[in-house]
Amino acid sequence: MSAPPRIPAAPARRTFLRIAAGSAVLLPIAALAGCSGPARDPGTIRVAYQQFGSGTEMETMLRRVSESYTAQNPSVTIELVPIVAAENDYFTKNELLMASPRTSPDVVYEDSFILLSDVGAGYLRSIDEEVSAWAPWTEIAPASQDAFTGEDGRIYGIPVSTDTRALWYHRGVFAEAGLPDPWEPRSWEDVLEAARTIRDSSTQAAPLFVFSGKAQGEKASMQGFEMLLYGTGSTLYDEDARTWVTGSQGFEDSLAFLRTLFAEELTLTLSQHLDPNISESIYSTLLPEGRLGILLDGSWISRNWAEGAPAAWPEWTETIALAKMPTQHGQDPGSVTLAGGWGWTIPQHASDKQAAFDFIQALCERENSVLRAIEDNHITVRADVAADERYLSYSPTVSFFTELLETARYRPALPAYPEVSAAIQEAMEVVMTGTADPARAAAAYDAQVAEIVGAENVQEEAR
Repeated sequence: MSAPPRIPAAPARRTFLRIAAGSAVLLPIAALAGCSGPARDPGTIRVAYQQFGSGTEMETMLRRVSESYTAQNPSVTIELVPIVAAENDYFTKNELLMASPRTSPDVVYEDSFILLSDVGAGYLRSIDEEVSAWAPWTEIAPASQDAFTGEDGRIYGIPVSTDTRALWYHRGVFAEAGLPDPWEPRSWEDVLEAARTIRDSSTQAAPLFVFSGKAQGEKASMQGFEMLLYGTGSTLYDEDARTWVTGSQGFEDSLAFLRTLFAEELTLTLSQHLDPNISESIYSTLLPEGRLGILLDGSWISRNWAEGAPAAWPEWTETIALAKMPTQHGQDPGSVTLAGGWGWTIPQHASDKQAAFDFIQALCERENSVLRAIEDNHITVRADVAADERYLSYSPTVSFFTELLETARYRPALPAYPEVSAAIQEAMEVVMTGTADPARAAAAYDAQVAEIVGAENVQEEAR
């Protein structure tokens, strides 16, 4: 059973960007939470999306598409609802909005990991009929189609991007520490030894950062913990047995790796890890200023350094290099990556489902999809976009991260996953803070998972 929607501690900081007949003005509004206020305007399409800190890439794209769309459809108004929030808060605030017909957006930008939970809670509409008549659906990779398909076999969104993860390292820090470049770690111990070398060198850089703990939300689970777990041979969910895995040695080993980072002072301070906005500091100052040696993170982060971005850093292409995240002991396939993805969905309380899908079609036109991939620095899910020369050449990292998709692992696309993910973050945090050792934290996680999914839906890992 999916968890009920959680109420945020404070309303999101939002403004509406109203775009009508090709013109745009900013309109301040009262908080959308609650059921008071005027009735919905059926000629208005509300579009909710996450604004990542000070970044405006999504708004830029939505402005461009909205102005073109409303010029062709002058009776339609597009209201953009940027939700500036940490990752977990974004999902919560979306659920709060979608819960009421009066406040619901018509189109929502949704992470695939939360999709089935929102479907189970009754927040989203299926779009099977609309997709059946939409030719570009066949261009989308099957794995991405599956990520937006419910357990009932119905389609609940249009995937637009995917991503992979690896180790980003600062060449200047490596040179100062006497480490090799290119760097090709073959095991976790190689990664830890590089971090120890940085710690013991004259550089003032923190050695290694792995997103960890509750403040980092899903980044901690996916960018951090699961990049370790899936390199051990263990897994969260047994697809064949259709049960959640407990008693996992790989789970405990992953927590032990994390504990080593803190016990040996191989990472940033605990207070920095507990800062929900630490990623902005990493991208805007710590990496550009050579104050961090190694970062385990996603394929998209160089968008922060693009021309015109708040933290523009043209030198990054010469300063930053990439390495695959190795498996625990170098066992096959030698490296590990997690893939995810985002897409456009239609809430159950959308005022006009067909109008909402029409706007999604505009967002997903091939030209818009090419431009969006380049602006957002993401990996496309579409074959026609991937064949475009502009996409193939937009970034020096796109080929590296696209090739990682061949062996990518995916999170369990199940309604219970968000709650399981929260339990992972709790296990990480008690190990980070020294409240519990890895074995005790893993045992507490096992008990939480059994409570979340039911004891009949878990099984002990074979040792």
